[in-house]
Amino acid sequence: MRIENKAIGMVLAAVLIDTIGFGIVIPVFPALLTSLGHTDIEHATRLAGYMLVAYAGAQFIAGPILGNLSDRFGRRPVLIASMLSFGIDYAVMALAPSIAWLFLGRVIAGAAGAVYGPAGSVVADVMPAEKRGGAFALIGAMFGLGFIIGPAIGGLLSVWGPRAPFYAAATLALVNALVMLVAMPETLAREHRRPFRLRDAHVIGAFRPLFHAGHAAPLLVAVFLWQLAQMVYPATWSFWATARFGWDATAIGWSLAFVGLTATIVQGGLTGPAIARFGERKAVLIGVVAGGLSFLAFSVVTASWQVYVLFCTSALSGLAMAAMQAMLSGMVDATRQGQLQGGLGAMGSVTEIIGPLLLTQVLAWGIDHRFPGVSFLIAGVLALACAVIVMTRVRVTAIPPEPTHDTA
Repeated sequence: MRIENKAIGMVLAAVLIDTIGFGIVIPVFPALLTSLGHTDIEHATRLAGYMLVAYAGAQFIAGPILGNLSDRFGRRPVLIASMLSFGIDYAVMALAPSIAWLFLGRVIAGAAGAVYGPAGSVVADVMPAEKRGGAFALIGAMFGLGFIIGPAIGGLLSVWGPRAPFYAAATLALVNALVMLVAMPETLAREHRRPFRLRDAHVIGAFRPLFHAGHAAPLLVAVFLWQLAQMVYPATWSFWATARFGWDATAIGWSLAFVGLTATIVQGGLTGPAIARFGERKAVLIGVVAGGLSFLAFSVVTASWQVYVLFCTSALSGLAMAAMQAMLSGMVDATRQGQLQGGLGAMGSVTEIIGPLLLTQVLAWGIDHRFPGVSFLIAGVLALACAVIVMTRVRVTAIPPEPTHDTA
């Protein structure tokens, strides 16, 4: 139990620090792009979308590779390497003399793969199947808490210029890597490790164990649609808020901090009990429907106070991904958890390619045609389509298989 508590604690701290670093830079990104690119907010929105695509493209290739490497060598070295890479990424972006350097930073970050895939693998390593949904929710809660702290700090640091938050984020990531090097235990037992094979290190190979488990395809489609809908926030929020309400970096930072507060309350206190009370499938439906209706409402808001009301209802969407992760994790054995999490990361990166390309360009069109809410309208339709699939096609998860020592 001691190793379980220490490993989960380190992973939660890593996710928190990484999210703080990510959140710090969001409020200043529009100002940095407009000043560095000598352009207006509409063109900066398009540039931001292209950068997210560069990030996702690198992650699509690297995610399954890192997941399989973690099944071969353990979670600890992959997590440490990811955080070191993120520290380098933020430093490059802080010093970027041109838009091209910002793109380079995003590619570095994408290749690093972030901490969420390996963090999910640690949860699967040390938690029994019936408790994984709650543990995945705690990771989501740290993400939410990071969005309370990060954007608020980023908004405050913006008084020293748009580059100051990037220096802070680089420092946080490098300190996190050092702490993990000293204190992070390895959670993957040697008997559950398997050889690294290139044929498994891509998105199709990553999901091969799920295909063998059966009944996974509709759930994977639902996850894809949900992740695609969720891209409306990182792809468009700062630009939508600037265009719709004229918010500055400080106002954007406080709005994201409030999102983080509501997400932390739901995922830290409600998601685990909700999954235990209603089951994974019903928890998914509650989260997806709440998120979809909130997206549709965001598309037509007319006042800032309405945004904050919707934050409270959309927070229930935090139930969805934790429950879906738990359902998928229960379909594979202990030797394939890293492979699964890498596959989910790769699938997420596909949505990070499609989402920004679609939603930022749609937002730019909406700004030009006085309907900036159109990107949220599309996200709402995607989320409700996900709900229909879960209701009609996704079966309740079976009892998880016992871990095997198969190294094939």
